[in-house]
Amino acid sequence: MEARLNIMASPVAAKAMKHVIAAATTLGESTLPASTRELVMLRASQINGCAGCVDMHTKDATAAGETAQRLHLVAVWREAKVFTDAERAALELAEEGTRIADAAGGVPDAVWANAAKHYDDDQLADLVTQIALINAFNRGNVITQQPAGDYVVGQYR
Repeated sequence: MEARLNIMASPVAAKAMKHVIAAATTLGESTLPASTRELVMLRASQINGCAGCVDMHTKDATAAGETAQRLHLVAVWREAKVFTDAERAALELAEEGTRIADAAGGVPDAVWANAAKHYDDDQLADLVTQIALINAFNRGNVITQQPAGDYVVGQYR
């Protein structure tokens, strides 16, 4: 499979994407656990069908010490016993934020309240930003049909 387009070949799009990448990189400074951020990015990418991002975030999570069992169970996190209550709240927020068009009122108050039980305001802001950014990456990659399988851990840093 070949990508439809190399966005980075366009001077204007490349400049814009560098800002998006910089924003995503900045989230590494968050007190939100890196494993939680990777799980959230993986789940949103699964929902959006973004092969490149699923490839990237499974490999990055593995390199950061995440177990294969937990990665395999992200798609069915509600039925899996391997996630903490805080991780479940983050995954639920990620799903609702990713599927925002499916819910007439956006993210339900109960989902937000559950996340707020586990994360402080700074972490919630970081989580919302992480969800928004991964959805932006997913959409660009899905539209241009970016292939999966060749990602090497850290190649975009």
